[in-house]
Amino acid sequence: FLLACFKSSSYIVSQLKMPQIELRGMMSDPFENDESESSTDKKSSEFAKLLEDSFRTTRKSLSIGDKIHSEILSVGKEDIFVSTGTMHDGIVRRKELLDADGQLICKLGDWIDLYVTQARGAEIYLSPRPTGKNIADNLEDAFDQMLPVEGRVLEVCKGGFRVSIHGKTAFCPISQMDRKHIETPEEYVGKRCEFMITQFSESGRNIIVSRRKFLDEQRGISEAAFVEEHKAGSLIQGKVIRIEKFGAFLELTSGIEGLLHLSELSWSRITDPHEVVQLGQELNVKILRVEEKDGRFMISLSLKQVEEQPWHRLPSQIQSGHVVEGKVTRCMKFGAFVELIPGVEGLIPLSEMSSSKRVLRSDEFVHEGERVTVMIKEIQLAEHRILLSLKDLTGPQDASREEWKAFSPEGSGSLGTFGDQFRHLFDVKKRR
Repeated sequence: FLLACFKSSSYIVSQLKMPQIELRGMMSDPFENDESESSTDKKSSEFAKLLEDSFRTTRKSLSIGDKIHSEILSVGKEDIFVSTGTMHDGIVRRKELLDADGQLICKLGDWIDLYVTQARGAEIYLSPRPTGKNIADNLEDAFDQMLPVEGRVLEVCKGGFRVSIHGKTAFCPISQMDRKHIETPEEYVGKRCEFMITQFSESGRNIIVSRRKFLDEQRGISEAAFVEEHKAGSLIQGKVIRIEKFGAFLELTSGIEGLLHLSELSWSRITDPHEVVQLGQELNVKILRVEEKDGRFMISLSLKQVEEQPWHRLPSQIQSGHVVEGKVTRCMKFGAFVELIPGVEGLIPLSEMSSSKRVLRSDEFVHEGERVTVMIKEIQLAEHRILLSLKDLTGPQDASREEWKAFSPEGSGSLGTFGDQFRHLFDVKKRR
């Protein structure tokens, strides 16, 4: 105690600019050496600095929203007192430091982070939850630094959605909620999503956000990594997420889509993607091309090229002179195309359709979707061409034999007598 008084006296005298030599003469021990005097001066200087820092700290004031690191000083039934770094202790409502089971999450002597919620003279109230000012400051920082924030869609409103972001209400235009066209806005209500703040004004009272901007940025990052790993020609699995008239879109990984064009769905000729794929279906596809356009990557896919070209593995029955069955796929001015196996078509020219009359239109004899029996006349494997014939299958000789059999009583193929040929003219009973 005496030593503290001595140090305090030394500091006060020094502040009054009294000659320190007189103080030393009055207070020092005449038997102390010069070294002890130097040590005493050093300690006095340190104490003076600590005392000055203490005065500076007590002069510190707090404002609403300030974040401080506080020590638990005492724990009461209703309130908990903490240090604030000022001359006054702070108060935290006990219920704010309870967990879900009603247990206190801290104890005497612990240090916790708190936010000033009220500062009126000697009354300083704090809370572990940030204030509206803290939230506004954080959101403004996110806006300035273009950082994503999490929000929950509250409801659908005129032109878009109301979104809660850290307790503040923001507006998201309907065009900025997703990258695709939204037909049922209600499906987004209640969902938690990441948003980018596109406008922040009036201290957080006017906030506009965009989920689409966040998705675009994430897609750009994901696409760059995806393209680096997957090159043209590689195989990958995807899920059908959208079907259009011209093809199907597959999700290859989160946020990455590719187009499976109608012409790449099957080796067979199809007119509707639903003939081959369905929504939600998992497919193994081949990457054909990866092209960058307007800062985005366009990924073209193929389903049919996962399998071998059917022209490279023609079955044994597809040979010249063989009779096969196929389905008419197209009726053209010059003939009709018939699919013999998936992906392999042959042509019946108009000249090969009938031997008994002149054919001017292919649909006079066959129709699209009809199954017909044809004869293979010629195969040009290199050009992927097969010449088919109907008349060779039912040529004039075969047709005459069928007609002769119809006239022959025994069905043996002979013409019979003249009377046999015209007996129906004289059959009175039949005429009646």
